[in-house]
Amino acid sequence: MSTAQSPHHLARHRAVQALAATGAAALLLTGCGSSGSSDKGSSDKGGASASGTPAADAAGGGNGGKRTVKDATGKAVEIPAEPKRIVTLTQEDLDAVLALGVKPVGITNGQGLNEPPAYLKDKVQGVPVVGNLLQPVMDKVIAAKPDLILAGDMQDEQMLKQLREITPATLVTMAPTDEWKLSFRGIGNAVNKLDQANKVIADYDAKAAKAGGELGANKGAAVSIVRWNPTGPSWMEKKQFASGVALDMGLTRPKAQDKDGNAHTPALSLEKINEIDGDWLFLSTLTDDGKAALKDVQSKPAYQELGAVKNNHTVTVDGSVWSTRGGPLAADVVIGDIGKALGAKS
Repeated sequence: MSTAQSPHHLARHRAVQALAATGAAALLLTGCGSSGSSDKGSSDKGGASASGTPAADAAGGGNGGKRTVKDATGKAVEIPAEPKRIVTLTQEDLDAVLALGVKPVGITNGQGLNEPPAYLKDKVQGVPVVGNLLQPVMDKVIAAKPDLILAGDMQDEQMLKQLREITPATLVTMAPTDEWKLSFRGIGNAVNKLDQANKVIADYDAKAAKAGGELGANKGAAVSIVRWNPTGPSWMEKKQFASGVALDMGLTRPKAQDKDGNAHTPALSLEKINEIDGDWLFLSTLTDDGKAALKDVQSKPAYQELGAVKNNHTVTVDGSVWSTRGGPLAADVVIGDIGKALGAKS
């Protein structure tokens, strides 16, 4: 889901992490074999721990044909071989289809927003909004006449049932611990553009490596990546989206944040604020309450004593990009933000 790792998502991530990691890797091997053609034998793969990569089991052939894919829950779903009317229910699904050159016919608002995410706004002008993040208004979804619904990591079975009554071609595209490249490949497979998805990722990898190599004195710096909540700061674990982009650029994480996982930590108290220190500190918020809490703490001695603050190495970034589960277009924004702050060449 488009989630910026809200507390209930954090708990869910922890509960399924070990199970999902194994299943995700296994299904990716089968799913990536298909780009609109049959991927023989993949029907035995996946299961409840399946990844966000739908694995093609059979090809329909031609326009109007059907393909059977496995979604992130391991459920076999029949979808159009060439979907034409796609509705996305999360920012990550939207980011993915736009990166593949597909304009959806219905979208949801961004995380914590009453409008699409700013970084995607110019690409979805005129596209109907069918609800908020993972909270679609069914009448609006029906009006969009979708032939494929990409439902992020939707967990609400009752809502999924209603969506499948609109079109059986409704896919859960992410398991709770899937990282963005895995989910993106799955979405690429679902829209029959897996080869293109693989190229997008290859281009991203090359761009991240190049940008990281141009950081001069900041090459390999330890970057702290923090979301400020109303109750305090949470730093990102290493496999969370923006952290992964930083690592792909050859940057590192501060010792206190050098931990695997793809979520945010629980909010820290002021007594533990030193955990957010680093060579550079990237700060984001998602709500007005979060912004107010950050503004309040910035006048306190504990915050002012942080090394990154003393060195004027703090950077405010867009939480609707940095604190989500990501996609290629969001990754491009993060690379640009880091490059601009740390002195990369244009």
